Amino acid sequence: MIKNILLIGFITSLTILTSCSTSQEKTETQIETTVEGAEPYTSDNSATSLDWSGTYKGTVPCASCEGIETTLTLNSDFTYKIVTNYLGRNDALEEENTGSFTWDETGSIITLEKVSQAPSLYKVGENRIWQLDMEGNMITGDLADHYILTKR
Repeated sequence: MIKNILLIGFITSLTILTSCSTSQEKTETQIETTVEGAEPYTSDNSATSLDWSGTYKGTVPCASCEGIETTLTLNSDFTYKIVTNYLGRNDALEEENTGSFTWDETGSIITLEKVSQAPSLYKVGENRIWQLDMEGNMITGDLADHYILTKR
């Protein structure tokens, strides 16, 4: 009887220890997410923590027109589609680019590959994407809020 109680206690302890170590291994594996074009991330960032895939829309400022209506779709397979329409110039003319994108080493900025005639750097946030300047900096000033595309 005592042997059976000890055996049950031993099996229970072993089960608990195995469950804890399996859970820890799973957590470490889940944290180490690999995003195409970058080293594995070991912390939270836009690439690993946000639901970034989807379609983002907005109208960004334009020096020679009323604004540039922009629709950017990011797909979970790291491809994109961007459609731009220069308002007031030829509203029927839309330009479309498709291709792949990569994340920077911080996992917060994407670069659209093979983009012609449109910005290619964007900072990804919760349900928003900020168009960045040519050097990858946030646009500041009175019109800064107009360079944000929101998720639809």
